[in-house]
This record gives sequence, structure tokens and C-alpha cells, in this order.
Amino acid sequence: MLQETRLHRIRSLISTHHQVSTERIIKELGVSRETARRDIIALEQQGVARRVHGGIVAIEAPAELPLPLRYAAQEKEKRAIARCAVAQLHAGQTLFLDSGSTTTLLAQELRTMSGLTIITNSLQAALALTASENDSQLSHDVILLGGSMSAGTQQTQGGNTVNEIHRYQADVALLSPVGVDATNGASSFSPAEAAIAAAMAHQARQLILLADSSKLGITSRYCYARPADIQLLISDSQASQHPAWSALTRQLDQVIVA
Repeated sequence: MLQETRLHRIRSLISTHHQVSTERIIKELGVSRETARRDIIALEQQGVARRVHGGIVAIEAPAELPLPLRYAAQEKEKRAIARCAVAQLHAGQTLFLDSGSTTTLLAQELRTMSGLTIITNSLQAALALTASENDSQLSHDVILLGGSMSAGTQQTQGGNTVNEIHRYQADVALLSPVGVDATNGASSFSPAEAAIAAAMAHQARQLILLADSSKLGITSRYCYARPADIQLLISDSQASQHPAWSALTRQLDQVIVA
């Protein structure tokens, strides 16, 4: 069994049980104690888990950075992803956009197109799509979903937002997860954000994930889309060097490096 395959099986065990003993790894994977030890060290080096006496324990799921920091982080890569996403779209489509730094950059890039209907819970995306120096007609029909807002989030969320999403059918949902993993799919740190992403994915014919390479192989607190539900993953030029990339390319329908 290839090490990459073993690591993904161990990560699945960690995701389910939080803590996994060396003995269980040996038994479940049918490997030697030395092989199990090397795999545990590899997972610790990847930042997935932490070695403890007798086994390995999951590291707390990654939290979202504050929004201003998310905009600054890997902006060049995120803009390349956004431009690649625009190339997958055509006039007349209805889109869902969730809230995030990458989808806000996507909203800016979508101004190069026309004739879309764009439904979003992101205040920043809506502002980017409707920014104009004059009173000319907008290029797109932009729908900002209602709901509750909390300090610093710059997005609507909650039950009212989810209910509104279920009123629409979209051609494509373009979502920016906290993490995407070949075993667990797309995930978010916030239950409110995960609920919105799940609703958008469910109400769209196609799910496109926009995830820079720092998000690959990551599973955050709340999973909202299985690998089988993801039609396309777009990542940046560093993605092909990431340890998780090979498994993602095998598990997902289509992957593109921007």
C-alpha cells in the first residue's frame, strides 16, 4: 500500500475518533510498527495531527482568519483562481456565491462579463458587483440574500438566509471552503457558514470549489459537501506540489490549476 493511501486512511480514522492508537493503525492497515511510526511522523509534519504516547491525536480544526487578513493572504493566487472560475461560466447562468475573500475577488472579476444572475449572502461581493461610476444599467442581476448579520462578518446568515436559498435553483454554486479533503470533502469552521454553503450546493446543478493550496487536505469543523458532490475544484499553481493534491485529483470529477 502506498504511503499516501495509508496517510489518507489514518486521517479518516483521526477525523472519526479524534485519537488513534498505534496498535489500531497497525491492525487497520496491516502494516508493521515501524511503518506506522513513519506515517504518524509524516502526519505530524503535515500539521494534521500530533504524536502522543501510544498513538496520534487530531489537531483542533483550523479557524477562519479575520476577514481583512483573509483578503491579504495569497491574494495573487486567489485572483488567479477567480479569473479561472470566470472562464468556466457563460451569460445567462444563475450563480450562488458564498461569503469569503476568494469569492469577493471572483465578484470583482465577474464585472468583465454580463448577463448573469448572481445570488449571494456576501455584502462585499454584492458591493463589488454593483460598483459603478455612473448610473448606467448593471451588467448582472444581483440578489443579496436577507438574514441576520453579526459584527465583522459582512454577510447575512441564519435560518432566514438558508430558507431564501431554497427558493432558488442555480446553475452553479461557487464556494470558498476553509478546507477541502479527498476523504471528507468541503468544510467550514462556522456552522452558520456551513449551513449556507450546504444549501447553495444542494440548490445548484454544479458545485465549483475555489480553494488556494493552503486549504488542500484540510478538514475543518463542519463538512458540507462530499467529494462526490464536487464537480470542479480550482486551486493555484502551487497545488500540484501539495501532498493532498494527488488524492484530490483521483477523488474529484475535475480539478484545474489556475
